[in-house]
Amino acid sequence: MQSVTRLTLLLCAAWAAALLYGEMGAYWAARLSCSWPSSSSSPPSSLSPNNHVKIAVVADPQLMDSTSLGLPPSSIALQAAEFYTDLNMRRSFQSVVLPFKPDMLLFLGDHFDGGPYMSNEEWHESLSRFKHIFSMNEHITNPNIPIYYLSGNHDIGYSAFHKIHPEVISRYEKEFGSRNYQFSAGKVDFVVVDAQTLDGAKESKERSSSWEFIKALSPGNKTNPKVLLTHIPLYRPDNSPCGPHRSSPVINQRVSNAAMDQGITYQNYLSKETSDLLLHLLKPVLVLSGHDHDQCTVVHPTPFGPVTEHTLGTISWQQGNLYPSFMLLSAGPKLPANSTDIEHEVLTNLCFLPKQTHIYIWYIFQFVVTLLLLILWPTNGLRSLPYVNSFVSFMRSVAAELFSRTKEKDDEEDGEYEMVWDAEGSMHLVKKAVARTPSTSSDSRTTGRGNVVARPTARKNQPEPDSSVLVEMSSEMISEDGGKVPRSSKLKIRRVLQRLFRVIQSIVVIAALNVPLYMMFLFKDWIDR
Repeated sequence: MQSVTRLTLLLCAAWAAALLYGEMGAYWAARLSCSWPSSSSSPPSSLSPNNHVKIAVVADPQLMDSTSLGLPPSSIALQAAEFYTDLNMRRSFQSVVLPFKPDMLLFLGDHFDGGPYMSNEEWHESLSRFKHIFSMNEHITNPNIPIYYLSGNHDIGYSAFHKIHPEVISRYEKEFGSRNYQFSAGKVDFVVVDAQTLDGAKESKERSSSWEFIKALSPGNKTNPKVLLTHIPLYRPDNSPCGPHRSSPVINQRVSNAAMDQGITYQNYLSKETSDLLLHLLKPVLVLSGHDHDQCTVVHPTPFGPVTEHTLGTISWQQGNLYPSFMLLSAGPKLPANSTDIEHEVLTNLCFLPKQTHIYIWYIFQFVVTLLLLILWPTNGLRSLPYVNSFVSFMRSVAAELFSRTKEKDDEEDGEYEMVWDAEGSMHLVKKAVARTPSTSSDSRTTGRGNVVARPTARKNQPEPDSSVLVEMSSEMISEDGGKVPRSSKLKIRRVLQRLFRVIQSIVVIAALNVPLYMMFLFKDWIDR
């Protein structure tokens, strides 16, 4: 039983280490692996932190709700999925994003999953969860930090939906503000557009208001570089490479139109005409988008130079991306009037969050290994197994052989030598003969005359038979008179019950030590501070 106790304690330590890393250490590692972007070749003034505005960019939280999995709102499975998804995003935001102390927060749309289809009660419940996840009701988020939002298709739907349900837009704007606006960070202007309306029906008032806002922006103001923010990415040719950070196959353009030209019901990217017009009117130095749930970096050729677009992956591990991420953006100061080095005015760095799916898979794997070890582990330890004993004996014999050879060599080196001269006058070293006195064993004794010596028989230490190893025996035993006696199966049942009780006992001990640790991690990151 001592061996089983040691195994139980070892498994307790293994589970504690796994929980410490999976629930806390992985987020510290993600935090340490990322930093604010900088460039050694940028002007000295732009290297000063005071001259930069630091912006943390998050895309597609897409909070799960009753529309996500087709489960009823009261379903335990849905509530569990919501809890662990919300917990992971909250933990990522608090443990990885906020420690960078950004000056601004930017959300690239799709705050909810079923935003256009939820009732007001469900929508406000999701809104409350959204604020809780991203610490908007707590002192940990500085109230002076401005937060900017983009509308996504999972927030207000596509253009064809607006004509039937215009209330979804007013509900969104009441909480998150206008869908088309502009703000400045440092010496950089950020232009936010409602991408869901840009390819809508021509007579749509939502489309008209979006394009009026874009065209009203001063086209002659070239002193401040612009960054275009759109939830739906700009057009790119099919099978365009997305760079090294892409983890899923590239999604090509797919557009679904409503009947009678009533607008768009779905699209992966904006149309080529819309994308070219946006780039022509705004002339941005950078484009940020979401919607795709995976990382993608493309370069759009334009008459005024190439424009890079970064499509951010989702921050949620439940939205089809095994590698959730966020972005750190640094908006630099205004450069001299004669400078054309706009490359260093806006710097970005893509940061990856812990791979939560892999962590949960490791938990499952470790649980299976734990059960197998507890079930199959011998009561007297591995040395009670025959092949283990043979291996240990072999290793001991090898060690003894090496030790004996070393000892003989040492004896030869430690012996006494004398100098001998031969007839020619040459000197030689000859080892002196050592007289060996016969020794008698302390445990031997003479029983009579002659050379016969009687020695007591020493009993070898035999390992106790392992009660956990079931030996197949004959079901019948032969009695003294030749009759056959049936062997009872009670012994086998007793051994199985003993093994089952031992496994349950070990699991209870492991759970008693690690479940409180796990619950502490949950409440530490979930409760409001």
